[in-house]
Amino acid sequence: MNTILHQRLNTIPSPCFILEEAKLRRNLQLIDSVQKAAGVTIILALKGFSMYSVFPLVREYLSGATASSLNEIKLVNDYMGVKAHTYIPAYRDDEFDEVVERSSHLTFNSWNQWERFKDRAIGRVSCGIRVNPQYSEVATDMYNPCVPGSRLGATRDQLPDQLPEGLEGIHFHTLCENDSFTLERTLDALESRFGDLLHQAKWVNFGGGHLMTREGYDTNHLIGLLTAFRQKYNVDVLLEPGSAIAWQTGVLVSTVLDIIDSQGIHVAILDTSFAAHMPDTLEMPYKPRIINSYHEPVDGKPTYRLGGMTCLAGDFMGDYSFDKPLEIGDNLVFDDMIHYTMVKTTTFNGVGLPSIGIWKENDQFQVVRSYGYDSFKDRLS
Repeated sequence: MNTILHQRLNTIPSPCFILEEAKLRRNLQLIDSVQKAAGVTIILALKGFSMYSVFPLVREYLSGATASSLNEIKLVNDYMGVKAHTYIPAYRDDEFDEVVERSSHLTFNSWNQWERFKDRAIGRVSCGIRVNPQYSEVATDMYNPCVPGSRLGATRDQLPDQLPEGLEGIHFHTLCENDSFTLERTLDALESRFGDLLHQAKWVNFGGGHLMTREGYDTNHLIGLLTAFRQKYNVDVLLEPGSAIAWQTGVLVSTVLDIIDSQGIHVAILDTSFAAHMPDTLEMPYKPRIINSYHEPVDGKPTYRLGGMTCLAGDFMGDYSFDKPLEIGDNLVFDDMIHYTMVKTTTFNGVGLPSIGIWKENDQFQVVRSYGYDSFKDRLS
């Protein structure tokens, strides 16, 4: 975490997501080096990072973005200044023409969707089909698109032997924060089932989950895979990572509001919520890292279970140890909270949304968005 930022926490609203601009640029530079070396196109996945106030910076390195709803498409149009690469599991008839008008590429989730909408899409947008290679190493079923009964993508038996006129692309997405060796095994499964169709395609979208900005990721191996695939099938290759863009670029600042003894367990209640502001910690699940704390309880050190401020009994996370006892008013800083976490926030129980700020490259802090009653009210009727 930026040292100056940590020293100035008392000047920052709480709770607040803080993006560090220099770290975002560092990630984008690495990603750009991969796309240039491999001769591929890497675009931003809005489902993982939709902070449009920094889209001008993203646009310096990435040429486009992928969207999975009309609202995301409009955000791409308005703040990236380009048409979207669009994939929606099922298109709405009343939205479809606007989706096409605002998109450069359109992926259909099923053969049914292709047959239903193809006549309204061919000639207006580059069309593709999402496929299910029936191979994924994602351990959590909620994030695994290849589990039996998955609704995401067509299996090989559902597709013809020849891509019809107007269907130009193959799209798969089976990774989730994986490395390039997982991708290599995935490509083996993809090619074994869809190799004939890959030779017919003009472009192949590798989806997201390529965590190339994580420490230890072998980018040279990734570049080799991408280059070999692109040359073998003579196709344009696209990747659309979500986590990799904003990986380790910022934090969520919170404040201790109360400390109680709950049947022998010390509980610190925060001004943020795991259920409303960090739901991915409960979905995945994973235990977020808190700066200047011990991730697991340490004998002899002050230890606390952390509670959110909603009335949901399960709105808690624990346990963490600290070098000294917590006090009401102390700041706790959750690390790596910018990708996915920010886009999933809700106003459940009427809790206020965290502010959003940027720690600029000139070491100045800027609040770019604050929320109040209207943000809660506008989601209701």
